[in-house]
Amino acid sequence: MDLKNAQAAVDDWIKNHGVRYFNELTNMAQLTEEVGEVARIIARRYGEQSEKESDKGKDLGEELADVLFVVLCLANQTGVDLQEAFDKKLAIKTERDHDRHHTNEKLK
Repeated sequence: MDLKNAQAAVDDWIKNHGVRYFNELTNMAQLTEEVGEVARIIARRYGEQSEKESDKGKDLGEELADVLFVVLCLANQTGVDLQEAFDKKLAIKTERDHDRHHTNEKLK
């Protein structure tokens, strides 16, 4: 599924299963909460913190999908075409960063 279809799928879900979009500030707070859940899993599973027993069953993919869902909601309600924005950003990063990363001694 491309981003345009993902945005449409989220909009369809909101229309058929949700009451409405939460306002932008609420969704921003929700996004922060979801990113925090991803950070907790990464810090404890892949970082130096020990993983609590209650966190061992948490699914990183599911938490990342929660982040994506809220990002798609924010894009929809603010009129952002994420496919267009992502394609543009990838082109910028490709042009700007290709040589920079290949010549970075820290990455060798």
